[in-house]
Amino acid sequence: QVQLVESGGGLVQAGGSLKLSCAASGSIFRFNAMAWYRQVPGNQRELVATVSVRGNTNYVDSVKGRFTISRDNAKNTVYLQMNSLKPEDTGVYYCNSVPTTYSWTQGTQVTVSS
Repeated sequence: QVQLVESGGGLVQAGGSLKLSCAASGSIFRFNAMAWYRQVPGNQRELVATVSVRGNTNYVDSVKGRFTISRDNAKNTVYLQMNSLKPEDTGVYYCNSVPTTYSWTQGTQVTVSS
């Protein structure tokens, strides 16, 4: 059964950095675009960043220039480097493929204090 395991969240002050990791099991990882999503209580899950199989990236406007998504196909892992964090970046962060093929996990909590 394919599954995802996210890690790297935590509490950080505004202006700080965190790096999230998402390890995928199974052999389909290298054939799928991957993405990071985030959700704030009361809001829908939001697509934050995507990375194609070949490494092309896209970002929501609010994180452009601050977040960097990358992938290591040899390790079946996708990363999200988050710099210059803002309180509005607070939320639960999830990874999944694009389109989504994995079951959603509980994600990893990111809290940015002002």
